[in-house]
Order: sequence, then structure tokens, then C-alpha cells
Amino acid sequence: MSSINDTFTIGGDLEVRRLGFGAMRITGKGIWGPPADPAQALAVLRRAAELGVDFVDTADSYGPSVSEDLIAQALWSDGGYGKVKVATKAGLTRQGPDEWNPVGRPEYLRQCAEMSLRRLKVDTIDLYQLHRIDPQVPREEQFGVFKELQDEGKIRHFGLSEVSVEEIAAAQEVLPVVTVQNLYNLTTRQSEDVLEHCEAHDIGFIPWFPLASGDLAKPGGPLATAAEHHDATPGQVALAWLLHRSPVVLPIPGTGSVAHLEENVAAGELTLTSEEFDAIDSATAAA
Repeated sequence: MSSINDTFTIGGDLEVRRLGFGAMRITGKGIWGPPADPAQALAVLRRAAELGVDFVDTADSYGPSVSEDLIAQALWSDGGYGKVKVATKAGLTRQGPDEWNPVGRPEYLRQCAEMSLRRLKVDTIDLYQLHRIDPQVPREEQFGVFKELQDEGKIRHFGLSEVSVEEIAAAQEVLPVVTVQNLYNLTTRQSEDVLEHCEAHDIGFIPWFPLASGDLAKPGGPLATAAEHHDATPGQVALAWLLHRSPVVLPIPGTGSVAHLEENVAAGELTLTSEEFDAIDSATAAA
């Protein structure tokens, strides 16, 4: 059973509703530059907050910087974000549309933190994530600068993205890891071991690209059948499946459309039966 009101407490003290919002798609094509309709992007962010979404995930590389700027413009007021918690990331650089290159030099990561603090207009980032571990830089140095930032009060909690169980353990030797953000959805499940590790250690698991369903959404399949039964879309069922999958899963579907946002948030009220979940789970495992 899942609901938009279901919560998870990140790091023991940062309670968020489990269905959040990923702010990558409010930027331009290729996640590069400003959105075609900035007013619409702002409307999406404000509507998300109105609907009770209180966990917004972004990164300095979305735009770059565009997403963070829009979040501050839309949601910051009277010195803060109210009930909304904003997570951001550092560690990927941009050279053009759809180009992503990791840079994990400690001085660069520290600069990214300082700039995100400025753009988001906060003194402390609620959840700051290493977007990718840079293979050209010793990972302990990358983790170490986040520990320094945490000790300085500039970040509250630390998370990782696209990592293995072994890499999580290595980071835990330096500072607590409270979230992991890996590619995971109905048809992409190579991170099952990471999810199981997160569940065992009460680490939030943030699946990115959560709406993919591929051929599973075709008529006659368990996903389409469940969607028809609940008068829902396959995408809504895919989100409901993720919420059902584990209590530590924090889906962050993103969109640049208010209508699509409302559809995604409504998925938080969709409750799959155990039989529906098992049927979809079996089909996805075999896909």
C-alpha cells in the first residue's frame, strides 16, 4: 500500500513524502539552457508544492544552474522553502546538450557547493549528492570534501548517485550515506542488490528515470491490466509499483507539464493489490 502521504525520514531527521519531484526536465532541450517556457516551469514547481510534494531533487548540472535558479525563484520566500526540502548534486560538468562529464577534484566540488548555496539562497543544503564518482580522482578525496562541507554546516546530509554496494561501503568509511540515486524502474533493475542494501540499512533509494515501462505497457500485459482496473495510466501504475516495492524507495518523476505533474502525483494514491504487484514484478523480472 502507498499514498502521497507516506513518508520516509532521510538521515533520521529529514522527513519527506516518498513521492517527490525531479527537476531535470524543467530546463531546455538536452537539459541545456533555459526552458522554452520559463513561466510554465515555474508553474510546475509551484503546483508541485501545492499538491503536497515536499522533496525536490535537482543538480547544478541541470542547465547548468538553470534548475536551481528556477527552484529558488518559484519556491523560496521569506527566507526559506517552507515545508519543501531541496536536494541537489555536484560532480558532473556540461559542455553542451546531453553531454555529461564527471569532475571530482575536491576544489571543484567545493566550488560547486558554494555556488549551489548561493543559487538556492540557503546556508545549508538539506541533501547534497555526489552526482558521479570521478574515476580520475581518488574517491576518498571526493568523499572527504563532502565530509568537510558537512562539518562546516554547509550540507546537512550526503548522498551518492550511480554506485555499487561496495562504493556505498567505501563512502560510509568517511561519512554517513543517507540516500543513493541509481537508475531503476520496471524494466531496468540491475541495481536490485543496491536497493536491498539500502533497505537493510535504512538508506533512501531514489530511482531516477522511474517511469520507463517499455513493452510491459502493451495491451493485455499485467501493467496495462492493472492500469485499466484502477482507471489509471501505465505510468501511474509504474510509480505505484515503485512505491510498493520497498518503503525506502523515493521516486522523483520529473516533467515540464503541470498536467503531467498532476497525473504523476495522483499515482501516490493508487494502491496495487498484492496479486497485481506480483504479476507486474514477475513480468519485469523476466523482461
